[in-house]
Amino acid sequence: MKDSGLAPWEEFVGSRVSFGLLGPLEVRLNGLDRAPSAQKTLQVLAVLLMRPGKLVASETIIDELWGSNPPRRARSTMQTYIYQLRRFIEEHQLSPDGDEILLTRQPGYQLLVAPEQIDVFVFQQLCRQGRALLAQKRHPDAAAAFRTALRLWRGPALSNTSCGSVLSAFAMDLHEQQRNALHLRIQAEIESGTGRDLIGELRSLVATDPMDESVRGQLMRVLSRSGRRVEALDLYHELRIRLNEELGLEPSNELQELHYTLLSDTRVG
Repeated sequence: MKDSGLAPWEEFVGSRVSFGLLGPLEVRLNGLDRAPSAQKTLQVLAVLLMRPGKLVASETIIDELWGSNPPRRARSTMQTYIYQLRRFIEEHQLSPDGDEILLTRQPGYQLLVAPEQIDVFVFQQLCRQGRALLAQKRHPDAAAAFRTALRLWRGPALSNTSCGSVLSAFAMDLHEQQRNALHLRIQAEIESGTGRDLIGELRSLVATDPMDESVRGQLMRVLSRSGRRVEALDLYHELRIRLNEELGLEPSNELQELHYTLLSDTRVG
């Protein structure tokens, strides 16, 4: 994909307004970020963007803003933040009337934004495409889909937003989705026959998270296929010692089976 100067998801959206959650929360208008500067307004917007076009209960917003100890006038204060968000929408011409895009619907609010305008949903769509292509054994195409999906990430999800319990859980889930997409992208590239080129990246990932057995297993497979079986076996023994000493655990059954396969000098798949 050529560099258009737009945020990556805007290349898919084709709209003058788009929203980014995969990194700092951004409201992109004609290529410029116009996100609210007030933290509470930003927080409310993030909660509404979690469920674009769908009803978000007032209690969910209150729980996000104040947790289990809301102030006595929590509901009226929340309504003030909704009003500020509507003014933001009007001032930045996201809609001529904030009431037309941010609706009051009992028992909460509805933000009329299409999922395709939000980077999270573009990311998830690309990941679904990647999984379907993997199932069809179209490994180069699957790897390309996952690479494109991962390009949408600009940093930790919602990194400029004060996150309560609702947004924290949402961000945690997004990071797990990112981790899975990375794992599947690497798997697709290994099956495409480009595993040798991944050794440096996989070593870096193992160094970042030494206990990630799936990444370590991928590196062991790539090393074995590259004629470096001893290095692959060393990776297993290093993890086994670490798990025993720190947690009193053994490597997963999958990794033990891979280790046995390497010892048997059988072709590693």
